[in-house]
Amino acid sequence: MAKTSPLEFVRQVQAETRKIVWPTRRETIMTGVMVMIMTTILGVFFIGIDSLFDAIVNFLLSLAK
Repeated sequence: MAKTSPLEFVRQVQAETRKIVWPTRRETIMTGVMVMIMTTILGVFFIGIDSLFDAIVNFLLSLAK
Protein backbone atom coordinates (compact mmCIF):
# COMPACT_ATOMS: atom_id res chain seq x y z
CA MET A 1 0.00 0.00 0.00
CA ALA A 2 1.50 3.31 -1.09
CA LYS A 3 1.96 6.00 1.51
CA THR A 4 0.70 9.49 0.73
CA SER A 5 2.24 12.62 2.11
CA PRO A 6 0.15 14.85 4.40
CA LEU A 7 0.04 17.54 1.69
CA GLU A 8 -1.23 15.05 -0.91
CA PHE A 9 -3.81 13.80 1.57
CA VAL A 10 -5.11 17.34 2.10
CA ARG A 11 -5.34 17.84 -1.69
CA GLN A 12 -7.30 14.61 -2.06
CA VAL A 13 -9.68 15.62 0.72
CA GLN A 14 -10.26 19.01 -0.92
CA ALA A 15 -10.91 17.34 -4.29
CA GLU A 16 -13.45 14.97 -2.74
CA THR A 17 -15.10 17.82 -0.81
CA ARG A 18 -15.70 19.70 -4.07
CA LYS A 19 -17.73 16.71 -5.34
CA ILE A 20 -20.29 16.98 -2.52
CA VAL A 21 -23.75 18.10 -3.64
CA TRP A 22 -25.45 19.76 -0.69
CA PRO A 23 -29.26 19.68 -0.47
CA THR A 24 -31.17 22.88 -1.07
CA ARG A 25 -33.04 24.65 1.73
CA ARG A 26 -36.35 23.34 0.32
CA GLU A 27 -35.07 19.73 0.22
CA THR A 28 -33.86 19.99 3.81
CA ILE A 29 -37.20 21.37 5.02
CA MET A 30 -39.18 18.73 3.10
CA THR A 31 -37.00 15.95 4.53
CA GLY A 32 -37.47 17.32 8.05
CA VAL A 33 -41.25 17.48 7.59
CA MET A 34 -41.31 13.89 6.30
CA VAL A 35 -39.27 12.73 9.30
CA MET A 36 -41.72 14.42 11.68
CA ILE A 37 -44.74 12.88 9.88
CA MET A 38 -43.24 9.38 9.88
CA THR A 39 -42.22 9.69 13.54
CA THR A 40 -45.77 10.70 14.48
CA ILE A 41 -47.32 7.86 12.47
CA LEU A 42 -44.97 5.30 14.02
CA GLY A 43 -45.60 6.70 17.51
CA VAL A 44 -49.37 6.35 17.08
CA PHE A 45 -48.92 2.84 15.63
CA PHE A 46 -46.79 1.66 18.55
CA ILE A 47 -49.15 3.22 21.11
CA GLY A 48 -51.97 1.25 19.47
CA ILE A 49 -50.01 -2.01 19.51
CA ASP A 50 -48.98 -1.42 23.13
CA SER A 51 -52.59 -0.75 24.14
CA LEU A 52 -53.74 -3.91 22.34
CA PHE A 53 -51.14 -6.07 24.12
CA ASP A 54 -52.01 -4.39 27.43
CA ALA A 55 -55.68 -5.29 26.96
CA ILE A 56 -54.80 -8.88 26.06
CA VAL A 57 -52.52 -9.30 29.09
CA ASN A 58 -55.08 -7.74 31.43
CA PHE A 59 -57.78 -10.05 30.04
CA LEU A 60 -55.58 -13.11 30.54
CA LEU A 61 -54.70 -12.00 34.06
CA SER A 62 -58.38 -11.50 34.90
CA LEU A 63 -59.04 -15.12 33.88
CA ALA A 64 -56.42 -16.30 36.38
CA LYS A 65 -58.19 -14.70 39.35
